[in-house]
Amino acid sequence: MSSTAFAAFWRTDLVRECFLSHVQKDDLQSLRLVSKALADDVAPTLFKSLEIHFRTNTFSRRSRMSALNRIGYHVRRLSFIMPHHSDTFLPPLLIPGTLEEVTFMYEPRINNSRPHSSSSSSSSSSSTSKFGSWEMNDLLVKQYPPLFHAATNVDSFFHAVSSMPRLQHLHISCPNQPAGQRYRKDIVDYALISLRLAMEAAKPSQLVSLTLAPIHPAAVFYLRPHLSIGTSPASFRVWKGIKSLEIEMDSFEYGRNQPSDHLKILHSYLQTFHALEHFKFQWLGNKGPFPLALHIEPCTSRPTSLDCSKACPDASTRSSCRPLRFRHLKSMRLSNASLDAIQASGFIMSHRKALHEFHFDLCHLRSGTWDDALAPLTRIVGNDSWKQKQEEVMDVPIMLSPVNEKTGMECVQDHLWDDVLRKSKGLQTLRKVSLRTKELLPEQVRRLLKNARLAWH
Repeated sequence: MSSTAFAAFWRTDLVRECFLSHVQKDDLQSLRLVSKALADDVAPTLFKSLEIHFRTNTFSRRSRMSALNRIGYHVRRLSFIMPHHSDTFLPPLLIPGTLEEVTFMYEPRINNSRPHSSSSSSSSSSSTSKFGSWEMNDLLVKQYPPLFHAATNVDSFFHAVSSMPRLQHLHISCPNQPAGQRYRKDIVDYALISLRLAMEAAKPSQLVSLTLAPIHPAAVFYLRPHLSIGTSPASFRVWKGIKSLEIEMDSFEYGRNQPSDHLKILHSYLQTFHALEHFKFQWLGNKGPFPLALHIEPCTSRPTSLDCSKACPDASTRSSCRPLRFRHLKSMRLSNASLDAIQASGFIMSHRKALHEFHFDLCHLRSGTWDDALAPLTRIVGNDSWKQKQEEVMDVPIMLSPVNEKTGMECVQDHLWDDVLRKSKGLQTLRKVSLRTKELLPEQVRRLLKNARLAWH
């Protein structure tokens, strides 16, 4: 390719972006070092997706923050990854020399204003402490690891998120939480609080997609913008514009005799997304309930141990969760769940005006049949013709040529799958296909076509 042709090729934005999207990341990094002009063209593709593995010095080093300020404008997808491990679990706070435990009430603080002068900053820091009092601050510094103090530094989170004004997709990943640590204090939860507060303060206007995969059950408590730590009436502004939500949550035991607080927190968290259009949910491990039908889940009703059925028969069986309805929901995918047929039918019926597609993958019906679950389709369509449009799967035997005959096999693949019989062609099209295969294809394909069944309309 001549230099003139390459220059014309490179000046076309769509062609250049399509070409760069197929280039490996290592090659993009090398191409960025060729010249300043190429660096400006490669940067939007190279830094479109950014992964942050949170550690103690992730947001505290000036070199990293200055680099993030330079490339943050190009970031469209941010992945915040912080796995659970033995160092993230927090022990109880104890008074030195005694075994008396101190209650720690965390109140996060964020200062998103302009930087103050040295005199004003010193006076403000002397009057207040990060954790309320100097005694509590001293206990936390001595007994909690540096990772905790990095996770509670909300200002550093805010400066990092503010450097990405064109952020569209936020991915949060907090894997590897043991089942026995569900109710234990964890540094990961404090980091989630700081991340949520930073997002609410930075207010990225283009944020439309949120992914929580994988996530522990208690994470949604710290991520919900209401009835949580550090929330305010303005916390809804960022999250109400989310249109795509994907959650992969660790499963937990649930039932009439099991605590249902995790399910109720999940239900209240899903109420935040009023503009939701695409929803995917998967339980990791054992099967879990249907998150969009928790208002009729038996375990979310009042416990049977409280014998109040005679005094208040309706209140004793009524669930504390209100029905979830998303007016703009177009697609839903549920994986690895256990539900009732009435839950599935109720969801389809309540979202019939906007819902275009739904999937129940690896789902088990506790009661009823799938005909009962999909009964609203008959009412929507007006007849039961949708039952006849079922997918049929069968095994078709195919004769393959030996390995050493590669050229013949490539010829078979090129022409065999392109021979599509169209309507109203009939025997004329079949004769053309047979003549072409006799001239170009080997003996094995002639035997294959001889034994195969060809249907036409």
